[in-house]
Amino acid sequence: MKTAVYLIGAGPGDPELITLKGRRCLEAADCVIYDHLVNRELLQYAPGSAERVYVGKQGGRDHISQAEINSLLLERAREGKTVARLKGGDPFIFGRGGEEAEVLAGAGIPFEVVPGVSAGSAAPAYAGIPLTHRDYGPTVAFVAAQQDPTREDPALDWQKISSAAETLVFFMGARSLQQVVEELTRHGRSPSTPIALIRWGTRPSQEVVTGTLGSILEQVGPMAPPTLIVVGEVVRLRDRLRWFDNRPLFGKRVLITRPRHQSRDFRRALELLGATAVSFPTVEVREPDSWEKLDRALETIDGYDWLIFTSVNGVKYFFQRYFRHHPDIRQLKGVRIAAIGPATRRAVLDFRLAVDTLPSDYQAEGLVESLRGKVVKGMRVLLPRARVAREVLPLQLQRQGARVEVVEAYQTGLPDSALSEWAQVIDAAPPHMVVFTSSSTVANLAGLIRPKSLAETLQGVAVACIGPITAGTARESGLQVDLVPEKYTTASLIEAMEDYFSRKGM
Repeated sequence: MKTAVYLIGAGPGDPELITLKGRRCLEAADCVIYDHLVNRELLQYAPGSAERVYVGKQGGRDHISQAEINSLLLERAREGKTVARLKGGDPFIFGRGGEEAEVLAGAGIPFEVVPGVSAGSAAPAYAGIPLTHRDYGPTVAFVAAQQDPTREDPALDWQKISSAAETLVFFMGARSLQQVVEELTRHGRSPSTPIALIRWGTRPSQEVVTGTLGSILEQVGPMAPPTLIVVGEVVRLRDRLRWFDNRPLFGKRVLITRPRHQSRDFRRALELLGATAVSFPTVEVREPDSWEKLDRALETIDGYDWLIFTSVNGVKYFFQRYFRHHPDIRQLKGVRIAAIGPATRRAVLDFRLAVDTLPSDYQAEGLVESLRGKVVKGMRVLLPRARVAREVLPLQLQRQGARVEVVEAYQTGLPDSALSEWAQVIDAAPPHMVVFTSSSTVANLAGLIRPKSLAETLQGVAVACIGPITAGTARESGLQVDLVPEKYTTASLIEAMEDYFSRKGM
C-alpha cells in the first residue's frame, strides 16, 4: 500500500541536518505541512507545485490546534496526496508525532516515520557540550519541562528526575528555568552544578549562557523560546570544546543582493564562517526580448576571431542559444575566448573550452589591457552581454581597430517580489552588512526604496562592494563604502569581510 503521510524529523534548525530520507520524502510530496521550528530553507526541496501549509505554534499561541492539524493530515491524505508532515527535531521526541501517528493509524491511513536529529543532542553538540563523557557523566535523561496541563497529574517527579542521570536535558525550558533550578536544588543537586541555556541551537542566531544552579537566575532574565536547558558537569567542557559560535563571522547578518541562483556558494561560504546569510536579490536575470542579433551572429560564429565573456550569465545564455544552432562545440574551433574573471572562466571550462585570455584585474579595463596586441585591426569580436552594460570594453577595442559586435544575450531587472521581500528582510532584523556585487544591484535597490535614500535606509549598516566600479555606483548613491577587496572575487570579498569585522571588534 502506498504511503500517504510521512512524519519527517526536520532536525533542530541547521538545514543540513535533515536526513537523506527526509529530503527524498520532501521531494516526492504533494503537500508539506510544517511547524514553527522548521527551517524554511528545507521547503526548497519540495516540488514547486506542492502545497505548503504552515501550522506553527509559537510561544504557546496556537496558530492552529493539534486537533485541526490531525484533521488536516487526514483530509489531504484522503484527497490522494502524498503528505510530508515536517516537524522540528525528531517527530517522536517531544514532537507530538506519536499522537499524529495514532490518528493516522486509527483512520487506516498508511504512514511512515522518518526520524530526525533531535535538538536534545544537536543543540548541546553545537554549543560544545557532550551530553555523555567518561570523566563527567555516562548517563543522560531527557525531560519535557512543560507538561500537558490537561493531564490529571501533570506534575513532574522531581525527586526521581534529580537523581535520574548525571546529565539532564530539559526541552521547552524557556518559561520553566526558575522551576527547574529550584526543584533540582531542593531535591539534592548542588548549587554549584553547571547549567547551560541554549536558544535556537544549531542556527547562526544560537545563544548560549552558562552558569551554575546557584547563579543562573541572577545572570539572565527569561529567555524566549525555543530554549533548551542542560544541567550537569559536562557543561564545564564548553569553554574547551565550543566550535560553532566562535567562528569569525558568527552572529553577523549579511544581506546579499546578487541573483539568488548565483549566491548559493557565496552564502554557503559565509555560513561556514558563522554568518547568517540573507539572500535578497535586487537583480533578476531574464532572456532578452529578442534573440535576433545573437541568432544572426551564431549563424556565422566561425567567422569571428574572438568571443569575449564579461559574466557567467553571458556564458550561460550564449551557449543556451548556441546549441539551438550548432549541435557540435567544434564549430568554435577557430575562435579565441576571453573571460573577465575566474568565475566566468570556470563557466567556459564547463563546456570543455579553453580560455585564451584572463586579466589580472577583473574588470573591463583589465580585460582591455590583457587583449592589447592580441585583438588587432580588422579582427572580428563578438561580445554577448546584458542589454545594459558599460561601454568601456567595446569602445576601447574599436579604437584598436577591431570590428566589435555587441549582442544582447540576456537582460536584468528588479524581481517582481522584491518590494514585499524587502519589508520582510528589514522587519526580521537589520543586517550588519550589505553586499553589492554589481552596479545594477545598487541601482535597483535605490529605485526600490524611493523616495527614501539608500544612505538613510542603510544607516549604520556596513557596505561591501565586489569591485571599484560597483563601489563608485554606491558612492554616487550616497553610500559610504566600507570595503572593496583587493581582488574582485567573492573569495577575496569574504576575506575582506573577516578582516573588517575583526578590526571593528564586532
